[in-house]
Amino acid sequence: MTALIRNCAFFLMAAAIGFTLTSPARATDLDRLEAFMEVTGFDVALDSIRLSAETAPNMIGIEAEDFGSEWTRLVEDVFDTEQMHDMAIDILSQTLDDDILNHAVEFYASDLGQRLVVVENASHLKEDDALKTESGEAIVAGLVDIGSPRLEELKRMNSAIGSEDASIRAIQEVQVRFLMAAASAGIIDLRMDEEDLRESLKTQEPEIRLNMQRSALSGSAYTYQAFSDAEISAYADALENPKMQQVYELMNAVQFEIMANRYEAVAQRLQALRPSQDL
Repeated sequence: MTALIRNCAFFLMAAAIGFTLTSPARATDLDRLEAFMEVTGFDVALDSIRLSAETAPNMIGIEAEDFGSEWTRLVEDVFDTEQMHDMAIDILSQTLDDDILNHAVEFYASDLGQRLVVVENASHLKEDDALKTESGEAIVAGLVDIGSPRLEELKRMNSAIGSEDASIRAIQEVQVRFLMAAASAGIIDLRMDEEDLRESLKTQEPEIRLNMQRSALSGSAYTYQAFSDAEISAYADALENPKMQQVYELMNAVQFEIMANRYEAVAQRLQALRPSQDL
């Protein structure tokens, strides 16, 4: 586990996405943390980070396919499920308050909560994103045609899960750390400093925001298609609870920190797979 995790990485990420913790950590019981991760589906959400690694080489202008089987082995090693799980437990043991832990577990252990986790887990690990997106967009189009209020409830639910501004800042942080690590490892010749890189990424925010909104809506329409309008509304209500807001702020921060950490590791390992190239 790198110094990024051992020291204050979580708090740096928390600041980057706009929140701080105001109470000391009390949920140090590992069994309770394991139960929290399982009942909320957070363990599966972390596993899905591995699937995102397919796009990592695109950031530096190459394709994962160029590495053949070596890329598969690299991903399996760097995005090791047990390691990412341990990183999450390490951060949560220092930051997760008992009160919000209990609140989240109580909801997700309910009948509705467990049904929601089942479909969310399946959605996280569904590798055919093109099919999921196509199906979700078709569902959205159908809801628009009939003027269904379900669309607004799905949007309310998505908004409660995490703010767009926070997500965009976190995505930019992942990109910056990956590119800077790739440059440091000699994989790319990055012809700008970190400040200029951040400014360049900011120019892409409008497009990222629009794509994020479309993807979130079609993804939710697909994932929760078997749930009634009333259940969708109930879920949105639950997510808007201040305690649940704290839970999701924390889980989002942990997930993005682990993603950035692992992408840095990928950048360092790429040097052995492919010669340097200009960016």
